Amino acid sequence: MKFLLDTHTLLWIVTNDKQLSIKAKRYFLNKKNEIYLSMASLWEMAIKISLKKLKINQSLEEFCNEHIIGSNIKILDIKIEHLAKLESLKFKHRDPFDRMLACQCTEENMAIISKDKVFNKYSVKRIW
Repeated sequence: MKFLLDTHTLLWIVTNDKQLSIKAKRYFLNKKNEIYLSMASLWEMAIKISLKKLKINQSLEEFCNEHIIGSNIKILDIKIEHLAKLESLKFKHRDPFDRMLACQCTEENMAIISKDKVFNKYSVKRIW
């Protein structure tokens, strides 16, 4: 099965944060699952780092090289189909990154691994 990591989920996996649910960790570690991270999440991280709202103690490029490249996490690019879905997506939530993740999950037939219940509003299967 294919799963998309929410941004906070990736960060909590990398830091082994206690907020990460046992179920989320189990899905992430299951080698039968395909795990994706949206380019939108990396974009969100870059913005938050530049605004000093996120500190990762290394450059984003170093973070990606250490924790994503060569791991079982695949990068999901933003495609035209995702943008087309975004055009018609109802405003049940204003966060542009979460909205893009919801569109990507819908278009790519993925569940999201996220603590954020907002994805339930978009009928996206959420694992937590």
